[in-house]
This record gives sequence, C-alpha cells and structure tokens, in this order.
Amino acid sequence: MLFGPTPLGEAEGAILAHSVKQGRIAFKKGRILSADDLKRLAEAGVAEVIAARLEDGDVHEDEAATQLAEAALGPGASLTAAFTGRCNLVAETAGLLVVDRETLDAVNAVDEAVTIASLPPYEPVTPRQLLATVKIIPFAVRQDSLTRCLEILTGARPLVRVAPFAEMRAALIQTTLPGLKPSILDKTREAAAARLEGLGCQLANESRVPHETGAVGQAVEAAIADGADMVLISGASAIVDRRDIVPAGIEAAGGSIEHFGMPVDPGNLLLLARKEVTPILGLPGCARSPKLNGFDWVLQRLIAGLKVTRGDIMRMGAGGLLKEIGGRPLPRDEAVAAATLPRAPRIGAVVLAAGQSRRMGEANKLLLEVEGKPMLRWAVEAILGSQASPCIVVTGHDREAVEAAVAGTAAKPAHNPDFALGLSTSLRTGLATLPPDLDGALVLLGDMPQVTAKVIDQLIAAFNPVEGRAICIPTWQGERGNPVLLAKRFFDEIGEVTGDIGARQIVKSYPELVAEVPVASDGVLVDVDTPARYEELKSAS
Repeated sequence: MLFGPTPLGEAEGAILAHSVKQGRIAFKKGRILSADDLKRLAEAGVAEVIAARLEDGDVHEDEAATQLAEAALGPGASLTAAFTGRCNLVAETAGLLVVDRETLDAVNAVDEAVTIASLPPYEPVTPRQLLATVKIIPFAVRQDSLTRCLEILTGARPLVRVAPFAEMRAALIQTTLPGLKPSILDKTREAAAARLEGLGCQLANESRVPHETGAVGQAVEAAIADGADMVLISGASAIVDRRDIVPAGIEAAGGSIEHFGMPVDPGNLLLLARKEVTPILGLPGCARSPKLNGFDWVLQRLIAGLKVTRGDIMRMGAGGLLKEIGGRPLPRDEAVAAATLPRAPRIGAVVLAAGQSRRMGEANKLLLEVEGKPMLRWAVEAILGSQASPCIVVTGHDREAVEAAVAGTAAKPAHNPDFALGLSTSLRTGLATLPPDLDGALVLLGDMPQVTAKVIDQLIAAFNPVEGRAICIPTWQGERGNPVLLAKRFFDEIGEVTGDIGARQIVKSYPELVAEVPVASDGVLVDVDTPARYEELKSAS
C-alpha cells in the first residue's frame, strides 16, 4: 500500500487518509476519491492530499475485516456490515460467550494490521450485545497475512460463539439449625430465584430440612425424583471440608463430589457434585446475596450446557477477586454493567408513504407494481430484512390502499392526518411512533424500491455518535442519496421543522456529524416519482 502526500493527478481511486475542509468542500477520511472529487478539490485550490493507494496483493480493510469475521463466527452470533475496517460480531441469543483464547492470540500475533478483540470469555450476554470486533488498522492488509489468519481460524473451533441458556428447573434445599432465622432462609430463596429467572430458568421447588446427613440425602433423592435438572444446597453451616454434612448427604444419596473450593472470592466454599447427569451445587454463604460471586460463574456455565470440571474451577483465579475493596471501583456492579453494556445500536425505521403523489399523475406511485409487488412493499421488505426494527409506515393520502399494500408484513402503520401540510408532519408522526429505547432512526422514502437491506445494514454499521457519526448517508460515486440514519438526539429538533423539508435541515446544520457511506448500488439515488421514472424502472427490471 502506498501512503502519503499524493498529487491530485495520481489520486483517483485513492483513499483519503485525512479529512479535507476547503471552502464548501468537507471530505472525511476514508472517502474513496472520484474524478469529480478531484475536480472539486482542484477548483478549491487543493494540489495534493494525504491518501492511501492499494497495490497488487492488498486487500481493502472492509473486505478483509468481513472475511475474518465470517471465519471467526460461531453458533449464536451474527455479523454487522463492515465499515472503516471494522466488522462486529453480535449475540443472537442470551447465553454465555465462549472464546477460543489460544486461537485469538494466534491471529493477533500474525500481523500488526490485523486485530480481534472480544469480551472476556464466559461473559453472560444478551441479544444484540457486542461480542467481538475485527479491526484492520490501516486501510488495507496484505493478502498473505490475511490468508495466514484465515488458515488459523479455519483449522480451529469457532473463535466466538454463544452457548444459549437452557430452560432448566432447579430445586433448592436449605438445611436448618436451632436459632437460624426463617428470614435468612427466605432471603436465600429469593436470591436463588432471582438468579435463575435472570438466566431464563425457574426455581421449581424448595425444601427445608435439618442439618443432618440423612436429611440432606433424602432431600436430594426427592428433588431429582421430582424432575429437577439441577439441585442447589444451602447449608445452615458453611461447608468446610469434603466430609462435612452437605457433601456427606450428597454421597448418601448416591452422588459423587467432583470438587470443593474455588479460587474466587467471594465464593471460596463452593462444592461441585453430581448424581448421574444431574449437577449438584453446595452453595457458599455469599450466594444469599444478589451480588456477583463464584457461584454465579459455575451456575451460568451449567445452564449454558457447558461442562464444568475440577480443572475449569481451578483456573478461575485470574479475575476471580470479586470482593469489594475500599478505593477500587466496582465495574461488576449490576447498575454500572447495565449502563455500559456494549451492544449493537438499536435502530428503528420510518417509511414515508403519506404523500399525494402529484408528479405521478392520477396514480398513487406507491401502489404501482414493480416485479409483481407494490412499489412501497419493496422499501418495507428491505427494512424488514435488515437489522432495523421496528418498521413504521406513515400513511396519509389513500390510507386504506397503502395499508393494504404492506398487509401481512411486520410493518406497523401510523396515520398522519396532517399529511397535506408537508413531509415534516409525516416524519414527526413516524418518529413519535417509535419506541423510546432506540438509539436512532432510519428514514426511507416509500418510492425508493431499489434500496436493499444490505445498504441499510451498512448505514447501521457506520452509525457511531460517540465517534462523530450521528448522521449516516449512503453515497454512490460520491453523490449523496437516501435513506438517512439519524441519532435520537435530533428527534426533538426534527419535531420543530415545518413544511416539506424533512431531515435536510438537520443534515445541513451538523456537517461535522455526517458520515458518508459508499454503497455498491445507485438505487440510493433512484426515487420513482414521475411516469418517466416508472417506465425506466420497468424497462430495467
């Protein structure tokens, strides 16, 4: 790859390495310079740019990141579209993240241009949560380096996968001693039930028995006979030895002790046992608290269907100091974790379909047939096939017929009675109908049947308000098109816009927050709003 100052005469097809602002020109880094771009730069008095030019044997950053992410992908995960050399892997289901650490290290050791970062192994994850990211550092990577990385990934287990949590029924056995307050037992039951519910399971039953070997053994047998998938035992007195009351009771019931103790604090006094296929856990005293402890680490793996061995527990020491220590912040605190949870952005979509279609003549353009379907339906199905959700279709003129055109899909109609007052009223209606927990919204015109789900996903992949990409616009050969993706921060401001402007004023007002996303189709420029355009579309299809 050639990199550095590049005369305009040699810069066509080069990748802009640093943003250029000159007069009315505002080209951001990463832009692939077209002949028209170079003409505009020259007219503005720019003689050279800092750019990267790919050579034979170079693979563009987005293509390389996508290939690596596809090779790293395992069950329970999916990919986002690559942008600026980054391709993310996200969870499709709730479960436990499983990472092949040796393979990850091997890939990262191949070439400084290739990096893969993941969440910690065995981290609980939720749908849409970010699991790992592949990032190509420069604008391209050599093919030989990419090939070596792909060979490592292909010859290994999936680098990143999600082991889904199973719906299990657990039984809780609590032993009692004279003087033990029932409120403590109640608290233990509540904490256990909350843990299980958080993992998609249930506390099927609870029994309270004397702190005696025989009573524990009988309770274990009864719980398993009742169909428990897992047995949890909380002793009135902490387990301090393999020969203590709780482990002795498990053995009396025909179970076997697999391991006692763990290098995790709190959680040191955990007991792992099994009777045939049923796991049995002797709980440490800290399990009465809802705070994270070693019991959680073992419980999560078992519910995710992962085998937990003596060796697995003995390797939990690194990162196993969970105890609160004065002066140390608690990143594991549930409130903090919820606030900082890395995930893919939640993006809704608004399809504007309320207009009167005056330029088309008597026909409602949105209902005209394109390859056997109403034109509007193509736009809606593109959204429904993408990562955007939900899809709101704003109706106005010809309401019933427009709603009928998208009937049977997951799109949700929202009627705008003020549609005649301009596009802004429909945009307000659509945004107001979206759920409040979104990060942004994609706005698509209903007369753009050639916009694809892939284009929409590219915009979502580029969206990152933290990095200054709060407005994402697709481009074809340097020309801006539609749809437009807007961060939630602009919704209130859009609500104050009047007339037929839509989101254009927002785009004009915040040029520094606009990310242009090059796409592979000119469909982002094609709105079918006249009879001539419609005839061109039919001829091309």
